[in-house]
Order: sequence, then structure tokens, then C-alpha cells
Amino acid sequence: MNPRIATPTRSVGFFTISSSVSIRFNLNHKAMVITMKDRSKNRKPLQKGRNLSIEAIQAVQALKRANRNTYNNSFLELERIFDSKFRRLLKFDMMAVLRELLRQNECLLALKVFDDIRKEVWYKPQVLLYAEMIAVFASNGLLKEAELLYSYLKTEANLGPDVMGFNALFNALISFKLTHLVMDCYGLMKAVGCEPERSSFRILINGLESLGETCFSAILRHEAQKCYGESLDFLKEEEEVRAGY
Repeated sequence: MNPRIATPTRSVGFFTISSSVSIRFNLNHKAMVITMKDRSKNRKPLQKGRNLSIEAIQAVQALKRANRNTYNNSFLELERIFDSKFRRLLKFDMMAVLRELLRQNECLLALKVFDDIRKEVWYKPQVLLYAEMIAVFASNGLLKEAELLYSYLKTEANLGPDVMGFNALFNALISFKLTHLVMDCYGLMKAVGCEPERSSFRILINGLESLGETCFSAILRHEAQKCYGESLDFLKEEEEVRAGY
């Protein structure tokens, strides 16, 4: 029987420098095998940075834990966390907590946080924030809560003439087919002294017509003509811009 001479076998290894760069190298039987733990699997959903301080991160985590426990216990623990973790935060951190909860689709908890924020002396209503919240709530199927938020908006004092905010709100209401609120929102816009721009009419008219709401769109076409003349060519501007890309 002829003796066999063992020969080293080669295998391929990879060393990752970043998420987009890897180095390929060969290993033989004498090579040392090094294993590295993939830390990405243990990453927390919250990251400290420009938008979230350590205190804000701790508040979000504590609020979520307490909110989960309310299904089995009383709401006293959640209220205690609000007192000890949230209500002591600075304005910037309170708003960061709200936005982080919205980002994580913790809508009902975000609503309670927003109720607290509205009681702060520094609070000033922002239509754009309402638009963002309504969009998140509606995207999670919480249409009644989205309508509740809109009712909050209508009771706010000192709403400023924020065309961008109202446009975002029009988009949110139309996107989730809350058409019964669209015309009401248009009236609110004018009531607070915010005159609709061409972009506002374009969002409203095109959006309502896409949903088959021709009666409402006809009213708005008439309004647009009173502001900008008989020609409503600007209604097609968005389509032309999109066609150019």
C-alpha cells in the first residue's frame, strides 16, 4: 500500500473592513482561525447623536417598558416614568423623544407624550409637526387618532401662516383618503391668515380629483382662479417636472 502524503488544503476567508468593503484571503491548515462577532445584530434601535441625548434615549426606553407593562398592571407606573424621566427633560429632548417614538411607530405613546408637550409653557403649535404625526398615525391604521390630532390642531391658538406645513397636511389627508377633512383644513388655513399658494391649489385640486372628489375640486378651481386668473396651467407643473426626470 502506497503511503499518502497529506497536502494542505486551502480555504477562502473574508475580512470585512466596512459594510461595503471586504478583503478576500486564503487560509491553509496551519493558519490561525479568528472569529469575530457581528455586532450589528446587537445594535439598539436608538443611537446617541445629534438628535437624541442620553437622557432622551433613557426616557424613550423607560416609557416603552412602562407602556408594555400597563397591559398587565395599572397606569401608575407609566405616570411615574413620565414624572421621573420625561417631564424633567429640556425642550429639545422632549421633542426628540416625541419624534423618536413616532419613528418607531409607537403612536399611542407618542400621543400621550404630545399631550404633555402641549402643556409646556414654551410650546408653540406647528402645522408641520401635526402633518407628520397625522401621516404616521394614519399609516399605522389609527385613523380615529389621526382625526383626533386634527381636532387638536383646530383648537390651537396662535397658528402661524405656514404654507409648507399646510401643504404637508393636505398631502397627508389626501394620501390616506381623509377627504372629509381636506376642505375643512383649507378653511382653517385661510382662517389663520395663511393664503394658499399655487403649490397648495395644485396639491388640493389634483389630489381631490384623483380621488373622484370633483365637487370639492371644482370649488377649489374657482378659488384658484380668483387668486391667479383664469389660466390654471400651474396645476400641470408638477407632472411636467416629474416627466423631466
